[in-house]
Amino acid sequence: MRQETASNSPQITSSEQIISFQGERGAFSHQACSEVYPDLEPLPCPTFEEAIAAVRENRAKLAMLPVENSLYGRVADIHHLLPESGLYIIGEHFLPIRMQLLGLPDASLEDIKTAQSLNVALGQVRSFLNSNGIRAVAGPDTAGSARQISEAGDKSAAAIASTLAGETYGLKVIAANIEDAAHNTTRFLVASRQRIEAEPGADAMTTFVFRVKNLPASLYKALGGFATNGVNMVRLESYMLGGSFTATQFVADIDGHPEQPHVARALEELSYFTDNIKILGVYPPHSFRRKAVG
Repeated sequence: MRQETASNSPQITSSEQIISFQGERGAFSHQACSEVYPDLEPLPCPTFEEAIAAVRENRAKLAMLPVENSLYGRVADIHHLLPESGLYIIGEHFLPIRMQLLGLPDASLEDIKTAQSLNVALGQVRSFLNSNGIRAVAGPDTAGSARQISEAGDKSAAAIASTLAGETYGLKVIAANIEDAAHNTTRFLVASRQRIEAEPGADAMTTFVFRVKNLPASLYKALGGFATNGVNMVRLESYMLGGSFTATQFVADIDGHPEQPHVARALEELSYFTDNIKILGVYPPHSFRRKAVG
């Protein structure tokens, strides 16, 4: 994965061998990168904008972007950023979120008095913390909290984060899989500069955005074509554009490929009632999706 220009030269990683994500090393987004693209070098970025820019500016080949969580809904930033990014969705990944209580190597559960993590993560382990008399402490994020606990060296302090965060920062898993909801899962989208689409005859998901015309029942009429043509719409969400209460954009996921006749007919009917349709990606569905349905 790395190439050396000379025996004593520093290692240089090509952008084609890099995948960007938002967060610190050890974050759940980092874990998603490692699961899907173990041969690519992960590039941590402080914001979603920078993770996307890394790909757009050819500093990374791909970006791993969380788009929705089964407990907390959509990641709003991605809805606004991805349609205007110039990138294409080429895949998806579902990551079960497993929370670990991480402490110093010589610590035990009886030693732990406080647990630090992102507020959202702390809310997902409330029952465990309460039953063990551990006080929750808000931290910057899950991986950042693991790093801070490791650096502080306080045996009574722990972090709530991923197993990967523990491995990254030299912490021990004191209690495993302590989340209150076992179904907690985050869906990620893989974004690329290159448009790579699933084959027309293959199983495919299509993600697109559209704006309906400002007419009575326009959304109802726009969506009617999907019902009459037997196209399964698995996600439909709306969000405001430019802070306007009258300019609304919708993002949708459907089963099928735009070149399949029934999908093509549904999209054609949609175009009669919309100002703009933009396909963001046509990609293979993750196996988790099919397991969840059947």
